[in-house]
Amino acid sequence: MTATPEQNEEEEEDIREHLSDVEDGCGCTEIWEHMSEERDS
Repeated sequence: MTATPEQNEEEEEDIREHLSDVEDGCGCTEIWEHMSEERDS
């Protein structure tokens, strides 16, 4: 079964949800720190 474009968009949004608080243009270090903080909470 093939996913519809809408399903693909929803899946991509779910995948990126954990990065929604990261500012655009930040680097790997900032993303790593954000993910570590989220993991600790």
